Amino acid sequence: MSKASELRQKDVAALEEEVKSLQRAHFGLRMQKATQQLSNTGSLRLTRRDIARAKTILAQKRAAAPEGGSTSSNAKSAKE
Repeated sequence: MSKASELRQKDVAALEEEVKSLQRAHFGLRMQKATQQLSNTGSLRLTRRDIARAKTILAQKRAAAPEGGSTSSNAKSAKE
């Protein structure tokens, strides 16, 4: 389980990778459930919430990025 404070310390790229990793894990758990191999069904709920937590923090960081720092779209504008 990922804590919000741990996720907030990561940058946008690391958060995107974390979301992808969690989604892969969740898919694997769903497949285990479908084939009756999953004994702890509560883990589906936990991974779903971890994905939501990571996506929320990612959205917050993306919203805050234009205010304080340069993003790829701002970098393009500066070059032109």
